[in-house]
Amino acid sequence: MTTACNYSDSTVHPAWLELTSEDKRYAEVHLNETDGVRENAITEIKRWIEECDELCIQIDDFLILRFLRVCKFDLEKTKTRIHKFYKMRSVLPEYCLNRDPFQPKLQELLNMGLFLPLREPDNQGKLVCIIRITRYDPKIYKFSNVLKIIFMFLDLAMKNYISASIYGCSLFVDMTELTLSHIIQWQNPYTLMKLANFMQDCSHVRVQSINVINAPIFINIVINIFKSFLSNKMKSRIHVNSHMLLSCFTDVSTRILPIEYGGTGDTVQELTEYWKNLAEENRDWFINEENDKFIPK
Repeated sequence: MTTACNYSDSTVHPAWLELTSEDKRYAEVHLNETDGVRENAITEIKRWIEECDELCIQIDDFLILRFLRVCKFDLEKTKTRIHKFYKMRSVLPEYCLNRDPFQPKLQELLNMGLFLPLREPDNQGKLVCIIRITRYDPKIYKFSNVLKIIFMFLDLAMKNYISASIYGCSLFVDMTELTLSHIIQWQNPYTLMKLANFMQDCSHVRVQSINVINAPIFINIVINIFKSFLSNKMKSRIHVNSHMLLSCFTDVSTRILPIEYGGTGDTVQELTEYWKNLAEENRDWFINEENDKFIPK
């Protein structure tokens, strides 16, 4: 199992094929992936993209591979997911486009540490992300920009942490200091439906669990609406905890947890500064992605 992340490169890491023997065994058993299957599948998806009139995109091999792994190398499901991903970006530009991290409003949100991937995976190889979703003032900031920051950092982490596409990720959503203003802003069924649809049907990320911590009881209003748009499989992966205990972080070593969450790893401020700097270093990558277009018939 790969146990270290490389977040230093601003371009796709050239070692995305360098998996350990344990990574390869897991990928073959759980994702139907072998060296031969992978090579043929990537070639087929690239051919399909070139022939698809609705997609005008320059998609790299590693992003194709991430879609393939989410779909367990079912080619037709992969094509459908890629198509939906770019269509979703076109109909929800407020979440997925205009992602220059130097925009003043995005700079302010970056400084808040809303989305913090940890620097190493958990004991099962999964990417661990802490989402401090209540750290912004909903009277000042749009929820669309908050989601944009979350999607940006998730894309950046998945691009740089190679094995997350195999083992998936665990999300820890911290509801500390949740207010009624947050609830009012979040409970729009249309927004929650699109968020659920993106996570479940469009994303190139294997979300293995969503753990809500420090959750007051009234957050169930939003969670129940959100879950109504999910499959039973995804519903079973959502866990709500009224407190934050170390037992909430199953498989996450205290060595990599932030100090504020009972660990001995980086502080929240250190992680915030790290990811803000990395987002800024990847400005050109975020901007160039917007050249990819979905052209409806």
